[in-house]
Amino acid sequence: MTITVGDQIVQRLHAWGVRRVYGYPGDGINGVMGALNRMNRQVEFIQARHEELAAFMATAHAKFTGEVGVCLATSGPGAIHLLNGLYDAKADHQPVVAIVGQQARAALGGDYQQEVDLLTLFKDVAGEFVQMATVPAQVRHLIDRAVRIARDQRTVTCVIVPSDLQQQKAVEQPPRVHGTVHSGIGTTGGPGVPHAGHLQAAADLLNSGKRVAILAGAGALDATDELIAVADRLGAGLAKAMLGKAAVPDDLPFVTGAIGLLGTQPSWELMEKCDTLLMVGTNFPYSEYLPAEGKARAVQIDIDGRRLGLRYPTEINLVGDSRATLQALLPLLRRQENRTWLQQVEASVAGWWKVLEDRAMTAATPINPQRVFWELSPRLPDDCIIACDSGTVAAWYSRDLKMRRGMMGSVSGGLASMGCAVPYAIAAKFAHPGRPVIALVGDGAMQMSGINALVTVAHHWRCWRDPRLVVLVLNNGDLNMVTWEQRGTEGDPKFESSQNLPSFPYADYARLLGLGGIRVDKPDLVSLAWEEALAADRPMLVEMVVDANVPPMPPHVTNKQLKHYAKALLHGDPQALEVARATAREWWASVKPAPRN
Repeated sequence: MTITVGDQIVQRLHAWGVRRVYGYPGDGINGVMGALNRMNRQVEFIQARHEELAAFMATAHAKFTGEVGVCLATSGPGAIHLLNGLYDAKADHQPVVAIVGQQARAALGGDYQQEVDLLTLFKDVAGEFVQMATVPAQVRHLIDRAVRIARDQRTVTCVIVPSDLQQQKAVEQPPRVHGTVHSGIGTTGGPGVPHAGHLQAAADLLNSGKRVAILAGAGALDATDELIAVADRLGAGLAKAMLGKAAVPDDLPFVTGAIGLLGTQPSWELMEKCDTLLMVGTNFPYSEYLPAEGKARAVQIDIDGRRLGLRYPTEINLVGDSRATLQALLPLLRRQENRTWLQQVEASVAGWWKVLEDRAMTAATPINPQRVFWELSPRLPDDCIIACDSGTVAAWYSRDLKMRRGMMGSVSGGLASMGCAVPYAIAAKFAHPGRPVIALVGDGAMQMSGINALVTVAHHWRCWRDPRLVVLVLNNGDLNMVTWEQRGTEGDPKFESSQNLPSFPYADYARLLGLGGIRVDKPDLVSLAWEEALAADRPMLVEMVVDANVPPMPPHVTNKQLKHYAKALLHGDPQALEVARATAREWWASVKPAPRN
C-alpha cells in the first residue's frame, strides 16, 4: 500500500510517542484524517465540539501527563478556532503541537475560499517553530522538529500541511544530496544541575536568612519531597502560585497557600515579613504580592534562563530542573535552629483555616459559594484531578480546597481564559481513565463552551475505567469576577447589561444527555450533593445556586480599592445593599474573637 504524506505524519507522531490527537475534521485536513482512520488502534482521534476545546484538551494532556499534546484542525476557520487554546499552552509553557490543514498549493495566493495566511496567523503563538510543508521530502523533519522543540522548549509549535500534499506519496528517507535534511527521533538528555560554585553561593545566601519564604510554581510540581525538605531545613514558610497548587500538600502547617489577588492572608504576611526569598519554578507576575524591592535577598531556580531575575531582582539565579537542583542544594543548607519565624507562619496558617471555615459558613442567599468548596475539600478522592476555570471559582479553588499528596490540579494560569475547565477535565479522563476528575466552572464559562463540551463527555464516558467526572457549575446569574473588578478596580457600579447571564437549566441539560444532574439551592444539601456526585456510576453535573454578592476579598485591601468599592456602591450599584451586607459578614468572620472555652 502506498504511504501518503498524511500517513507519514501520523506514523511519525506515533514514533514520537503520541497516542491521542484532539481535533475537528474538515476538507483541508482530510488526508491526515484518513491516515488517523487507518491507524485508529494506535493513535486515537478524539473529536471535540469546537477546535478551541481541542486545543484546550491538548494543553491539559500536556499538563496532566508531561507528554506533548497534539491538536488538529482544518484550514481557515478551523485553524483560527485553535488559537485561544494554543495561547493557553504558550502562556503556561506547555508542549503542544498543532497540525493544521491548508488549501491546495496551486490555489495559494489566489484569494481562495478558506485561504488564510496561516504562517502569519500562527507566528506569535508558535513563534519557536511554525512551518508549512510544500514537498513530501520536508515532512519528516518538520514533524520531528515540531515535536522536539515543543517538548524541549515547553512551547507551542505548528506544522501547516496543504490539502493536496497530504495525498501525495511520502518520502520516507530524503535523498542524500545537497539541500536535504535528515532528522531523527533520538533521545534528549535531561537538564543538568547548576555549577557547584553557584549552588554554594545560593546556599550561603539562604543560610544567612532569618525569615525565609519559598514560592513554588508549576515548575516545582515534581519536587514535592525536595520542597518539603528545604522548607524544614530552613524553617521556611511556603507559598504557591496558582499553577503550583499541587506542588506541596495544603495540609502541612507551614504551607501558606496561594499568593496574589486570589491568595491567602498568610501568604501576604509571608512575603511582607520575610528577609529571604527562594523562588522555585515560578513565573508569578504580580510584583505587589512579592516582597518590596530591597527588603529581601532572593534566589531563583528555573529550567529556562530567560525567566530568571524577571519578576524580582534575585541575587543568585540557578538554571536547572527544580527537583534535581533542590536535591543538589539540600546538603549545603544548614538547619535553622531558631524556629520562631516558622512558629509565626504556622500560627498564621492555623488561624487562616479557621477564618475560611467561618467565612464559608456565613449566611448567604441562597448558598455561600465558599461553602460549596469548603464542603468539597474533605471529600476529595485521594487521587483526584481538579480542573478549575477562570473567575470567582478560581478564588475559592485557590483558598478553600486543601490539596493532598497524590492529587493533581490546574487552571489557565498565564492566559486566565474562560472555558478551559471542562475540556481540561475531558483530557484528564482520557489520560487517566481510572482517576476521578472534577471540573470547577462558573455559569459564564459553562454557557461559553462547557455546555458543548458536555456532549463529548456524554459520548465517551462509558469507555473510562472510573466513570466519575463531576462538573460543578456555580450558578449565580452573573459574570461575577468582572462584576467585582468593576467595583473594586474601576469604582463603577455593576453594569447589568454586561454582567447578567440568561438562566439555563444546567442539571436538567445534563440529565437530557444521559448524565447525572443535581440542582442544589439549600445550604444544608451541599455536602449530600457532593457525596452523591462522587459516588455516582456516571459523570455528574452539580449545579449550585450561589450568592453573587459574596465578595472574593483579596488578602490585602488597599485604600485605593476601598475608595473604588465605596464609590461603586454609593453611585447606583443595583445590589449595593446586598453587597454591603455580604461584605460585612465576610469582614466579621475574619476578625471576630475566637470563642472561649
